[in-house]
Amino acid sequence: MPLIAAPVTTPPDPGEPPAGGGGGGPELGRPSVTYYDPSGGVWPLTSRALGWYTLADGVDGLGAAPYQLATDAHPRGGARLRHAQAQPRAITWPLRVYGANHLEFVERWRRLAAAFTRTLRPGQGPGVLEIARPDGTRRQIEVYYREGFDGLGRSTTGRIADTAVLTLWCEDPYWVDPVSVMVHREQGVGEDFLEPFPSVSSSQVLGATVVNNPSDVVVWPEWTITGPASLVTFTVTRQRADGTTFTESFVLNPSAPAVGHGGLLDGQKVAVRTDPVQVRYQDGSNWIGALNWPQAVLWGLDPGDNAVTFQLDGSGPGSAVDLAFNPRYETA
Repeated sequence: MPLIAAPVTTPPDPGEPPAGGGGGGPELGRPSVTYYDPSGGVWPLTSRALGWYTLADGVDGLGAAPYQLATDAHPRGGARLRHAQAQPRAITWPLRVYGANHLEFVERWRRLAAAFTRTLRPGQGPGVLEIARPDGTRRQIEVYYREGFDGLGRSTTGRIADTAVLTLWCEDPYWVDPVSVMVHREQGVGEDFLEPFPSVSSSQVLGATVVNNPSDVVVWPEWTITGPASLVTFTVTRQRADGTTFTESFVLNPSAPAVGHGGLLDGQKVAVRTDPVQVRYQDGSNWIGALNWPQAVLWGLDPGDNAVTFQLDGSGPGSAVDLAFNPRYETA
């Protein structure tokens, strides 16, 4: 992806310091912010050297997601919480744009406006706002432009400098770590217990395991199953508030009438995505009918440790289950 560059000889614009440091990069202890537009453009937002930067005051919407609460009136007064639903979030982002002369300012203003409003064009999709911390961790959120790229409208603006106070709309209010968590479980190669000496083969596919989700909220993983396998069952055990436990599960059957493939052979793969639900064989064909509808529950992973069981009937050396997800967080 091309890096949007600008001459570094532009004189500094008088005004407030940027949120993430000066032209030499982010300062110690400060974040750096980057916007990725849908066409692949990369737009650093916290460096003066490019001719634009984020104002220190006015950034809003980076905290916990907004929620809508459904409640039931209590006969003795007050109410009881029935359900909490996360709502789309809006991020306010003040962006100062300037140039050495009017034409340079206008050129930068137009390019930035196009990069943000492109999120509303057919076939483009959202942009991504990324906040990187000094320890190297990053959190991202998908954004759509809503309003604000019209300047302050003051008598001294619009000639060599102006400020756009952007409102970015996020259909998913949670921040996402772009680095995926990967979990791999594979069937070991069987060995004779007594040849050449007493030994036990490892088998991580069949049985229980613990998967840790470091997120603040539930994540919806993607599974990849590698054959041989004739039937695959995924189960999670959960605990209710009263201490009792229950299970949720779904089954992948390669021999289901809607698919009719038969058991997976060595190396054959199927990918199961849980949100939105999608099942694809390695050639891209739709295997949604291989799940045990209507009983199937394509469950997510709660924050913390999750007791998970993989059961592969007809497994053998090379049978494997891979799980991947990106942690999700309330705040940036």
